[in-house]
Amino acid sequence: MDEKINLKSVDEYAHQYASRLANTFFAKKNKISGPEILELSAVKQVNYFIIRDLLIAWKKEIEKFKSPYFDYDAREVSEALATFQNTLSNHILIGKEPFLPMLTKAVSQTIYLILHPYDFYSDTLDKKGGMPIITSDLKNEVKYIKINKAPLEKLVARLEEKKMASASGNEAFAILDQILEEVNFTPEEVEPYLQQFNQLVTLKAETFYEAKPQPVAVKSETVPASAPPKLIITPEPKEARQTLADDLAKKKIVLLKQNLTINQKFMFTKILFHGDFEIFSETIDKLDRFDNLSQAMRFIDDSYPDWDRESEEYLEFIEIIERRFNN
Repeated sequence: MDEKINLKSVDEYAHQYASRLANTFFAKKNKISGPEILELSAVKQVNYFIIRDLLIAWKKEIEKFKSPYFDYDAREVSEALATFQNTLSNHILIGKEPFLPMLTKAVSQTIYLILHPYDFYSDTLDKKGGMPIITSDLKNEVKYIKINKAPLEKLVARLEEKKMASASGNEAFAILDQILEEVNFTPEEVEPYLQQFNQLVTLKAETFYEAKPQPVAVKSETVPASAPPKLIITPEPKEARQTLADDLAKKKIVLLKQNLTINQKFMFTKILFHGDFEIFSETIDKLDRFDNLSQAMRFIDDSYPDWDRESEEYLEFIEIIERRFNN
């Protein structure tokens, strides 16, 4: 599917699924343990996201311990805290009330990862406030990703190869961009995972996507009967079509391949190329080899007649191609 994801529908389904699953489990027990969490959902990614979030919560708890009066970086203290964490991780025990929000979040994130891995990658690397990405933290997070995990695993490996203990969001995006081109990553099939969810709560995948916008309204003027009707197309407000390309300098692009941002590549691959990064990359290479805009547009029209010519993604893609060939 090439429509945009409907986050509200995903969250609503996640709440239904989590409530059903939690009610079933807690009808027999008052609290859930770590081993039981790992076996809770048939969709194993849900279980791993819960464990990941628990470990992140533990790290935040450790930060609260720190004070100006003690050396928490001392080797003995660090070792003792690590031992404490390992011991505590083997004694997870959570009641239904605090567990349900964690389960709901894990279900929502899993669906997001399945349907739109590119956006999931972007969110993973988008640290609020421009905070750097800590390689060791990213490595710990990626350990718990089991679906569409290869690009992020390779990103961690590349950061370690470069001996980068941290990286800015832009640096990480650039490296991930290179990786996606090298491996020609294609997301995993969606249906098998959705069927697993469907075993517990009926799922209609189409509800996870927003309906495509309706065509621009066409109005007819009142004219004399002898005159042919004149059609007036109500123009869409300029503000409604603000795109990522509007934020870029309006200078000519030398090569598309070198000027698309990672977010643009994710978006175009997802919406226009149905998630197939290999086809997207091949198309960009062909467009870069053309001599003029006419050749490029003829190629687009012949190769992709099914594209929605009124979609925001198509308009942005064409705007970038025009900048590639127009002076």
